[in-house]
Amino acid sequence: MNILFVRYGSIYEPDMIDAFQKAGVNVVEIDTRMNGGNVDNEIIMKHVEDGIREHSPMFVYGINFYPVVADICNIYNTLYVSQTVDSPVLTLFSRSVAHPTNRIFMFDREQYERFLSYNRDCIFHLPLASAVDRFDKVIGSITDDDRKRFGSDIAFVGSTYREKDPLASFPDIPDYTKGFVDALVECALKIYGYYPAKDLLVDRIVDDIKNAAGNSFPNYHKLIDSIDTYVVSHEYIASHIAVEERVRTLNELGKHFKVDMYTRGDTSGYDNVNIHSEVSSLIEMPKVFNLSKINLNMTVRSIETGLPLRCFDILGCGGFLMTNYQEEIEDMFVIGRDLETYDSIDELTDKCGYYLSHEEERASIAANGYEKVRSEYTHFHRLNQMLKNGRML
Repeated sequence: MNILFVRYGSIYEPDMIDAFQKAGVNVVEIDTRMNGGNVDNEIIMKHVEDGIREHSPMFVYGINFYPVVADICNIYNTLYVSQTVDSPVLTLFSRSVAHPTNRIFMFDREQYERFLSYNRDCIFHLPLASAVDRFDKVIGSITDDDRKRFGSDIAFVGSTYREKDPLASFPDIPDYTKGFVDALVECALKIYGYYPAKDLLVDRIVDDIKNAAGNSFPNYHKLIDSIDTYVVSHEYIASHIAVEERVRTLNELGKHFKVDMYTRGDTSGYDNVNIHSEVSSLIEMPKVFNLSKINLNMTVRSIETGLPLRCFDILGCGGFLMTNYQEEIEDMFVIGRDLETYDSIDELTDKCGYYLSHEEERASIAANGYEKVRSEYTHFHRLNQMLKNGRML
């Protein structure tokens, strides 16, 4: 049994390939980075078409969503299985999302519900997974030097989001709109588990930001719906909120505890935080998660209900996860038994103090979280759900 696996460089891809191979599937890879990192639709179309003709695959699989792949699969009456690991994925607004040959799996329930009406029989909700077997090998190689280097009281691994914040560089946003966005930031930082920007934006704000963006504003053809408001709320404002949230959260924690941050982003404005260079995702990051007493996750607001991959990574490394509250957490985990959550920076500070002084309870929660993902939420588990729910068995 063959599948075509369309790759573009996601960290999620190698673990899905491993899951397919464990299921006895032969994986034929198509690398979209073949053109020096620039995606050329004609080249992708030719390679997918040639692959379908040569290998007669059970389906074509890829991370997020390529309209051109959906189109060619529809022409050849071949299933196209796509799985989102990001939000937003603006290509989902393409008319190609409506093809009957699609099987689209979305990790964020809000994302799933937004697009479901465009292809009700072919869009599904499927949370992300943990690469426990791969992490186990890395954790088993931890040395004394690793313990000295990566051991932390509170660790945060991730972007500062400044490089993903175009609003900060737009020179021509009117003062009224700047004030409106500032108010949205303050509102969002007081509400966890709900993203207010999507409901509070008005046309005037959207138009001002779109005009300020100019040619950099996403411009797609053949869309099923207007994307202007969605781009402003989920691409621009969500990233802008993330910048401020991460600075304020880590600075507040740094007043009370030893906090280590691993990032390649711009760290200006961070106080009382130990800044480290970015750690390698495959080798060093799992060691940080395993050796840190508390691992902090702050979900970017464009992921409205679901859990980002970082949560599953931390748990799969046997780390203690402290994350902002997300609606879908309680569908998969028991708060206080498998992981811990917070609803405000003040609550986060209080809980960090508690768990740093209650080592046995903290270790028990980390162990429970690890066992939960190992027994139920690996890539192999998700693959079986995908095949069953998508009617591909």
